[in-house]
Amino acid sequence: MTTRRGLLAGGVALAAGAAAYGVLGARPSVNLAKATGFPRLQMPPLLDTSESGRFDVTAQSGTTSFIGGRATPTIGFNQPYLGPVVRVQKGPLQPKVANALSWPVSSHWHGLLVPGEHDGGPHLPIGPGSNWTPDMQIDQPPCTAFFHTHIHGRTAQDVYAGLAGVIHIVDGHDAERGLPETYGTDDLTLVIQDRRFAGDGRLAYANSMMDIMHGMTGDTILVNGQIGTAAHVPKGIVRLRIVNASNARIYSLRLSDSRPMHLIATDGGYLARPIALETLRMGPGERAEILVDFTSGHDVSLVSDGDPNQGMGGMMGRARGMLDGLTGARRFEVLPILVDERLPVAVDRIPDTIGGKAPSLADFEIAKTRRFSLDMGMGGGMMGGFAINGDPFEMAVVNQRVRLGDTEKWVVSTTMLAHPFHVHGVSFQVVRENGRDPLPESSGWKDTVVIDGETELLMRFTQPAGDRTPFMYHCHILEHEDGGMMGQFTVT
Repeated sequence: MTTRRGLLAGGVALAAGAAAYGVLGARPSVNLAKATGFPRLQMPPLLDTSESGRFDVTAQSGTTSFIGGRATPTIGFNQPYLGPVVRVQKGPLQPKVANALSWPVSSHWHGLLVPGEHDGGPHLPIGPGSNWTPDMQIDQPPCTAFFHTHIHGRTAQDVYAGLAGVIHIVDGHDAERGLPETYGTDDLTLVIQDRRFAGDGRLAYANSMMDIMHGMTGDTILVNGQIGTAAHVPKGIVRLRIVNASNARIYSLRLSDSRPMHLIATDGGYLARPIALETLRMGPGERAEILVDFTSGHDVSLVSDGDPNQGMGGMMGRARGMLDGLTGARRFEVLPILVDERLPVAVDRIPDTIGGKAPSLADFEIAKTRRFSLDMGMGGGMMGGFAINGDPFEMAVVNQRVRLGDTEKWVVSTTMLAHPFHVHGVSFQVVRENGRDPLPESSGWKDTVVIDGETELLMRFTQPAGDRTPFMYHCHILEHEDGGMMGQFTVT
C-alpha cells in the first residue's frame, strides 16, 4: 500500500514504496494518484437507526495493517480500528455500548445535546465485560457529531489507538435543501487523523516532553483509518463531512487548485446559506460540512497548511502558522479526490440557501459572565502541568454551577499555544475572537472552537447535569485534557 507522509519541517510529501512526490503546486499530486492507481477510499460502515432507534457498538481490540501489510495492535468500535457512522433521527435512541477490552472505556457523544447522565464522560465508565444502555432522546437539528472514549488519564492513548466513531443526525429533508445525500457517493464522511509509525510499521504513541506540551502529532495522514487512498466522486456537487479526529493537530484545509470550499454546516448544524472559503481551520473535535463543485470534471487534492502550534512556544508557532498560510511552506496533502464520470450525479449546483436557523443568543438576558484561562506550565505536563484558571482537573471537584435555562457569556483565553475548547452538553455561539468578528468556520452553533488569544462565547444551558455526572469543559488537545486542562460543571 502506498503511504503518504507529510514531513512538515521540510514541507515535503512522500509516498512510501515506489513513488515520491514533492510540495503541492504546479503539479498537483492528483496526477500521481491517477497514474499509480491509489486504492479507493472506503467509507466507515453505516449503522442506520432511522427505523429502530437502536444500535450496538462494542469496544474491541484487533490488529490493523496500515503500511505494507505489517500489522499493529489497535482498538475500535465493532472493528479493529475506528468505528461506524451511526445515522439517527429526532426521537428516542437507545445505544448499547459494550466493552470487550480489559480496561474501562466510555462513549462520549461529542456534539449531542443530552443530559449529563447520558453524556458518556469520565464519570460513566464501562468496565471490562460490561455494557451501557442509556435511554436517550434526540432533539436537535441535523448535524455531524462524533463519539469517542473519555476515561480521564487515558483518553489520549485510547482515541489515538482508534476508539472513535461518527454520528449523522438527519431529518430526511436534504434533497429539498438541494444537498447531496447518498452515503459514500456524493456525501462523504472524512475522519482525518495524523499518526506516527515505527520502522516496523507499528503505530507509535510517544510521551516525550514535546509530545505532551504540544500534544501528540504524527507525520502520516490517515483518512477513515486508511493511508494512500483517493476519494472517487461524481461529476457534480459533492458534500464532505469532515471530522478532525486527531489528538492535537490543527488543520488549515484548502483545495490544491484554489477552488472554493462552500461551508454549509459547523459543529451544531446547518448555516443559513453557504459561505465560500479558501481556507477552513479545524481544531481537534471540530466538524464541518462543505460542498465542492466537480462539474468541471477536474480532480483536486484536499491539502492543509502546517499546524500553528508546531513551533517553540505559542507565539512562534502562531507566527509561523500565519507565514505558512501566505507562502505554502509545510503544506501537505490530506486526500486526492478524483472524478469518476460513471458515478450518478444528483446535484449540479451549489444551493443559494440551506435554511439553518440560529436565534441570536445576544437577544437573551446574560445571567452571568465567566472567565476561563487555559494554562500551561513550562514544559507542559512534566513541569507545572495543565490547568484552567490555575486549577488542574480533579474528578471530585465541581468547578462551576450553572442554572438550567440560563444564558451566559464565557470568555476563554490562552497565552501559550492555540487550544480547541470543547464544552459538553451545550451548543454555543462565538461572538468575538480577539476583539473581531468570528471566523466563518466559527459561525452557527458550535461546541468546539480554537482559542488563539481571547474568544467570547454565548451559551444557553438546556440540558441538566448533576453532581454525579457533571458536564466537562476542556482543551480537546487530548494530552492537555488528560494532563489536567479540564473542568466540570453542573446544570440544575
